[in-house]
Amino acid sequence: MDDVIKLLLAEDQGMMRGALALLLGLEEDIEVVAEAGDGLEALEAARRTRPDVAILDIEMPGRGGLDVAADLRRELPDCKVLIVTTFGRPGYLRRAMEAGARGFLVKDGPIEDLVAAVRRVLAGEQVVDPALATAALSVGPNPLTERERDVLTAAADGATVADIAARLYLSESTVRNYLSAAIGKTGARNRIEAVGTARHNGWL
Repeated sequence: MDDVIKLLLAEDQGMMRGALALLLGLEEDIEVVAEAGDGLEALEAARRTRPDVAILDIEMPGRGGLDVAADLRRELPDCKVLIVTTFGRPGYLRRAMEAGARGFLVKDGPIEDLVAAVRRVLAGEQVVDPALATAALSVGPNPLTERERDVLTAAADGATVADIAARLYLSESTVRNYLSAAIGKTGARNRIEAVGTARHNGWL
């Protein structure tokens, strides 16, 4: 058929990826032309197969789904991106839309919703999980700057100020300033709380 939808599926959990590929492949108008287990592999597969729709998981090794979405918008603008994730975090939704994604669904929905979303984003619609859309509006935009996000991410594993400074090529006083700003913006009492709040809202 000429109207078969060419689909790229990127998901780092092999069993989940295989199950989704099987279920999506049962649809007469969908062909899974490539599968990928990480972001770099997904980008390479997209360049090779030029899919109509790419289903991307957010948290993947190498390069996350949001980064791949931005890459695809730049390199393959005709490819529609649908983000599917376990993490229904409001900030992720905003970042996905900013990266050019046309849809955002959480993984606990029925496969029929995913199939319908594939067809709808290809038709030019935007498909967003309703509960997540409401939450995103209530949380508001990400208050953290890119550098504040970098410093908080580096602090997440308990690294010292000196460790973070060395890792990000910043002075220790600059790192302290960024941490202080991030703690204030997230309404946290310390950097551990700030990391938790930022992660919960999908700001990191």
